[in-house]
Amino acid sequence: GSTYSSKVFRVTFLTLAVSVAMPLLGVTLLLDCPIDPQPISLKEPPLLVGVLEPNTKLRKAERLWENQLVGPESIVNIGDVLFTGTADGKIIKIEDEEIQTIARIGHGPCGGPEDEPTCGRPLGMRVGPNNTLFVADAYYGLHEVDPDTGETKTLVSTKTPIEGQKLSFVNDLTVTRDGRKIYFTDSSSKWKRQDYLFLVMEGTDDGLLEYDTVTKEVKVLMVGLRFPNGVQLSPAEDFVLVLETTMARIRRQLRCSNLLSITFRYYVSGLMKGGADMFVENMPGLPDNIRLSSSGGYWVAMAAVRPNPGFSLLDFLSEKTWIKRMIFKLLSQETVTKLVSKYSLVVELNETGSYKRSFHDPNGVTIAYVSEAHEHNGHLYLGSFRSPYIGRLDLQHV
Repeated sequence: GSTYSSKVFRVTFLTLAVSVAMPLLGVTLLLDCPIDPQPISLKEPPLLVGVLEPNTKLRKAERLWENQLVGPESIVNIGDVLFTGTADGKIIKIEDEEIQTIARIGHGPCGGPEDEPTCGRPLGMRVGPNNTLFVADAYYGLHEVDPDTGETKTLVSTKTPIEGQKLSFVNDLTVTRDGRKIYFTDSSSKWKRQDYLFLVMEGTDDGLLEYDTVTKEVKVLMVGLRFPNGVQLSPAEDFVLVLETTMARIRRQLRCSNLLSITFRYYVSGLMKGGADMFVENMPGLPDNIRLSSSGGYWVAMAAVRPNPGFSLLDFLSEKTWIKRMIFKLLSQETVTKLVSKYSLVVELNETGSYKRSFHDPNGVTIAYVSEAHEHNGHLYLGSFRSPYIGRLDLQHV
């Protein structure tokens, strides 16, 4: 009797499973997929050992101005005055603990993510030679902001196509000391910032651009970068580093100038046209922004981590384009974001790109979604594209 009933159970269960699965499969096939994913070939993530060994050092960070600002992506300072851009489109000045909105590149209403395209989203921020602020707004392009008056000037508008390409997601920038050249990334000519997850999963490519503040010319320097994100000039300004978020790596673009030796110029224009090479490959996470460290190296903030040992969703999905399609047919970007671990990681690289040290917060308890680590006065100021505060880590005590 028991064999008979277990058979009946199995048959009933299978019939039920098939009757549920078939319509679901049919519906899934009929649903539109917003992305057209390309296979991404990633190496096995590096082991988190040695200087990358997990720790809880980021938990020592204090949260500043909690619930007084949202998503302070990038942070700069002029003296002891801090500036940042927030998720509701504001450019904020923080002086003597007082928060003041000095400018807004877009216009209201500014509430939820759906308002971003009109409200604007200031991302990368830098200080120019005359203490002017240069801001990359994801929706509006490159701008110069007077930190005292808040007066805003458009340098490169997303309305103007560059070499036939539309700028859709202006992300980060780095400025030469003389203020003449600005190097900036357009993360996508297809997706806007609010769809950044589509961009990560789709694996499409875009580039690094150069704006000359004197001639007002914009040039495309590099193409074929998968989610070009943070950018940083080297301390000697002889090359530009650009992070490729989706590929978990950093590329280096050599700068051609009259000061370079003949052999160097040959390298730039000869064998490796454009003079681009790899600076760091196969990083332990998806790099977001990169900034100089006082030791002559670089701070890199990771938007997500590729744990090894452990399970990395990005690595698992990298070449499985059909699973990516299924996921985005059935789930919203917001839901998929919740599946990504909140692990926070900041690494310091030396001048040649080797890991020097790493600060972790394994569950993003104190600091979640770190987008940038900006060093000032012995402290690391931690920006985040989602958190309602700025983190500050005392580098003497970690």
